[in-house]
Amino acid sequence: MNPVSELAFFTQLVKVGSLAATARELNLTPPAVSKRLAQLEQRLGVRLLNRTTRSISLTAEGETYLINAQRILGEIEEMEQQVSSSRAAPKGLLRVNAPLGFGRTHVGPAISSFARRYPEVEVQLQLTDRPINLPDDAIDVAIRFGELPDSRLIARKIAANRRRLCAAPAYLQAFGCPQTPRELLQHNCIVLRQNDAAFGSWRLSRGKQSESVKVRGTLSTNDGEVALNWALDGQGILMRAEWNLADHLRSGRLVEVLSDYHTPPADIYAVYLERLNLSAKVAFFIEHLREFFRRNADGPDDSLAGWQ
Repeated sequence: MNPVSELAFFTQLVKVGSLAATARELNLTPPAVSKRLAQLEQRLGVRLLNRTTRSISLTAEGETYLINAQRILGEIEEMEQQVSSSRAAPKGLLRVNAPLGFGRTHVGPAISSFARRYPEVEVQLQLTDRPINLPDDAIDVAIRFGELPDSRLIARKIAANRRRLCAAPAYLQAFGCPQTPRELLQHNCIVLRQNDAAFGSWRLSRGKQSESVKVRGTLSTNDGEVALNWALDGQGILMRAEWNLADHLRSGRLVEVLSDYHTPPADIYAVYLERLNLSAKVAFFIEHLREFFRRNADGPDDSLAGWQ
């Protein structure tokens, strides 16, 4: 059994979840599958699976072997696609990472549409707001706000986006509306702590002038949806990406403040490794995202008005 066949055999075994099911998939007898696994473990000198008569589970070594096997098999598939220049029919496993709130609201529906259009692509969506390392985390495409500094990565813009400051009308009626960034210090600000961003530091600019304000408030969280719900409940002023605010700003449940000031850009990018630049599934997926957001997603528009 050559190394690539061993990798494929092991990933298939873990995927179907039992020796008997693997035997049926590969048209082998259960003893033949058991012997093949034993030979692999003997060659490696470690136990990869704990098995009973009904189930299997990964050992620590087995989990490491599986993660790397999936990565290597994916790289082989990408290499073959690049060599054959076959971009007509995307297929295979596509692993996508996106932020929690934006992933639920926008990326999830886009993937559903993509799956109907390209049924031969298997998509795994992982939602998390923690920073990821694409090679180490076995992710093909990461959806992120703002460009990443890592030069090994390619970032393709899929939608324009910026951050806006907003609050519920009830809050502004009770506490007034700030007219300058410094006046934010007199307000209860809902502080969102995500990734490695400076905690509670809001940078605003107008023309050539820019200032950073260290805002404070009685409520803070690392979850954007929780922060948004607090703002809707009239708890304070929030800075959030406009894609997350658009519907609430249009309905009037939230009102933009300091609208003549600009915040750092938060354009939405699809980020991937340079070696995937010729990948059919990556190219088709990114183009589908761009098209989907233009046509379907509840994104921002120019009609969002500020507090008067």
